[in-house]
Amino acid sequence: MEQLITIELFGQPYKFKAAPETENAQEVVDVLVKEVGRIQDQQSKEAPGITQIAILILAALNIANENMELKKNYFTLHETVSRRSETLKRLLDVELN
Repeated sequence: MEQLITIELFGQPYKFKAAPETENAQEVVDVLVKEVGRIQDQQSKEAPGITQIAILILAALNIANENMELKKNYFTLHETVSRRSETLKRLLDVELN
Protein backbone atom coordinates (compact mmCIF):
# COMPACT_ATOMS: atom_id res chain seq x y z
CA MET A 1 0.00 0.00 0.00
CA GLU A 2 1.32 3.46 -0.89
CA GLN A 3 2.17 5.85 1.89
CA LEU A 4 0.87 9.40 1.77
CA ILE A 5 3.54 11.71 3.12
CA THR A 6 2.96 15.36 3.95
CA ILE A 7 5.82 17.81 4.05
CA GLU A 8 5.42 21.41 5.13
CA LEU A 9 7.86 23.92 3.71
CA PHE A 10 7.54 27.69 4.11
CA GLY A 11 4.12 27.24 5.69
CA GLN A 12 2.78 25.34 2.67
CA PRO A 13 1.86 21.63 2.95
CA TYR A 14 2.77 19.29 0.09
CA LYS A 15 1.53 15.71 -0.17
CA PHE A 16 3.48 12.94 -1.89
CA LYS A 17 2.91 9.26 -2.42
CA ALA A 18 5.84 7.15 -1.30
CA ALA A 19 6.44 3.72 -2.77
CA PRO A 20 5.30 0.88 -0.51
CA GLU A 21 8.85 -0.46 -0.15
CA THR A 22 10.07 2.92 1.13
CA GLU A 23 10.49 2.27 4.84
CA ASN A 24 11.96 5.59 5.87
CA ALA A 25 9.95 8.12 3.85
CA GLN A 26 9.07 10.19 6.91
CA GLU A 27 12.71 10.27 7.99
CA VAL A 28 13.69 11.58 4.55
CA VAL A 29 11.05 14.29 4.83
CA ASP A 30 12.27 15.18 8.31
CA VAL A 31 15.86 15.55 7.07
CA LEU A 32 14.78 17.95 4.35
CA VAL A 33 12.53 19.99 6.65
CA LYS A 34 15.29 20.25 9.24
CA GLU A 35 17.89 21.34 6.67
CA VAL A 36 15.54 23.89 5.09
CA GLY A 37 14.78 25.31 8.54
CA ARG A 38 18.46 25.48 9.42
CA ILE A 39 19.31 27.32 6.22
CA GLN A 40 16.30 29.59 6.54
CA ASP A 41 17.37 30.60 10.06
CA GLN A 42 20.99 31.10 9.01
CA GLN A 43 20.19 33.03 5.85
CA SER A 44 17.61 35.27 7.50
CA LYS A 45 20.52 36.74 9.46
CA GLU A 46 23.11 36.75 6.67
CA ALA A 47 20.97 37.38 3.56
CA PRO A 48 17.48 38.50 4.56
CA GLY A 49 16.16 38.67 0.98
CA ILE A 50 17.04 35.11 -0.03
CA THR A 51 14.32 33.38 -2.02
CA GLN A 52 12.60 30.17 -1.06
CA ILE A 53 13.95 28.43 -4.15
CA ALA A 54 17.50 29.45 -3.20
CA ILE A 55 16.94 27.99 0.28
CA LEU A 56 15.66 24.74 -1.25
CA ILE A 57 18.65 24.57 -3.60
CA LEU A 58 21.09 25.15 -0.72
CA ALA A 59 19.34 22.44 1.31
CA ALA A 60 19.51 20.01 -1.61
CA LEU A 61 23.20 20.79 -2.17
CA ASN A 62 24.01 20.31 1.52
CA ILE A 63 22.16 16.99 1.65
CA ALA A 64 23.80 15.83 -1.60
CA ASN A 65 27.23 16.82 -0.25
CA GLU A 66 26.62 14.90 2.96
CA ASN A 67 25.50 11.89 0.93
CA MET A 68 28.66 12.02 -1.18
CA GLU A 69 30.85 12.26 1.93
CA LEU A 70 29.09 9.25 3.45
CA LYS A 71 29.58 7.25 0.24
CA LYS A 72 33.25 8.20 0.17
CA ASN A 73 33.68 7.19 3.81
CA TYR A 74 31.82 3.94 3.19
CA PHE A 75 34.05 3.13 0.21
CA THR A 76 37.18 3.86 2.25
CA LEU A 77 35.93 1.71 5.14
CA HIS A 78 35.00 -1.11 2.76
CA GLU A 79 38.45 -1.01 1.17
CA THR A 80 40.15 -1.03 4.58
CA VAL A 81 38.07 -3.95 5.85
CA SER A 82 38.64 -5.90 2.62
CA ARG A 83 42.39 -5.32 2.75
CA ARG A 84 42.63 -6.30 6.42
CA SER A 85 40.47 -9.36 5.87
CA GLU A 86 42.71 -10.49 3.04
CA THR A 87 45.78 -9.99 5.23
CA LEU A 88 44.22 -11.98 8.06
CA LYS A 89 43.22 -14.74 5.64
CA ARG A 90 46.80 -14.99 4.34
CA LEU A 91 48.19 -15.08 7.89
CA LEU A 92 45.77 -17.83 8.85
CA ASP A 93 46.61 -19.80 5.72
CA VAL A 94 50.32 -19.58 6.54
CA GLU A 95 49.78 -20.67 10.14
CA LEU A 96 47.42 -23.51 9.25
CA ASN A 97 49.60 -24.91 6.46
